[in-house]
Amino acid sequence: MSLTQCIEGVLPVLQLPLNADDAIDFPTLAREIDFAFAAGANGVTIAMVTEILRLTDAERDELAENTVAFTAGRGPVIMSVGAESHAQARRHAQAAERAGANALMAIPPCLTLCSADKLEDYYLYLLQASSLPLIVQDASNYVGNAIPLATQARIYSAAPDRVMFKPEAQPLAQNLSLLRDATGGTARIFEGSGGLALVDTFYRGIVGTMPGTDVPWAIVALWRALRNGERVQAGAIHARLVALVALMHSLDGYLAIEKFLLREQGIFVNERRREPVGYELDEETREDVLRLFAALQEVCMTA
Repeated sequence: MSLTQCIEGVLPVLQLPLNADDAIDFPTLAREIDFAFAAGANGVTIAMVTEILRLTDAERDELAENTVAFTAGRGPVIMSVGAESHAQARRHAQAAERAGANALMAIPPCLTLCSADKLEDYYLYLLQASSLPLIVQDASNYVGNAIPLATQARIYSAAPDRVMFKPEAQPLAQNLSLLRDATGGTARIFEGSGGLALVDTFYRGIVGTMPGTDVPWAIVALWRALRNGERVQAGAIHARLVALVALMHSLDGYLAIEKFLLREQGIFVNERRREPVGYELDEETREDVLRLFAALQEVCMTA
């Protein structure tokens, strides 16, 4: 079995719980990880929605170490290590490997408009900096550079036993098919739209999904329905999920709504985010979120 083959299924991206002084709330993080695995998650991920770009290097290291410890071997831990320079990316990759992470994930630099050759160099450098599998994340729908298809294919050919993909640029499903075909149908690809494109991308050959941790029970139920060929049930769950996730229109939108729902379910004790933030929930949106959340719960309970 290759290093990548144990990384599949539902791998939620953890939200970052914070104390009143903005320090990481590690007891709540442990509860969140337990919540994800109790719902049937296959592993956990630390990424942009975990607010890692708002953390110090020391906090990122401590977060990696504690996430591995709290996961306690129940599934793989994936650490996002994308950065603005080779030196920073190497530093984060090696810290994640020392902490015991099972795989890395990296967006391209956000502040530099890189050429295709420079993007390829960046990912090849990361492959040399660590022995762990690497998920190439094109998050250009939100941040960073778009990664040309040919560049992704070349990165894959350099280390097919270690390189995986999380395409998020629109049109997501079509881009996924192009990437699949460009890698001869052998690359391991993950859905990363919070579940919005999970049904379409499942039939295009994904091996897993990286949603939030707000409704892992719904994503697991949907993933199992898809795996079991239960198209009617999958469609019913997906329709409710899409209505909810559609409200998360930006990175700050994901943060605000997912933390709100984690607090509503008794996992988080507050909804704090690292400032500055660009989006706040108003009361009418909160009511809408709760209505859609209840509808999702109802359809999952009848699964």
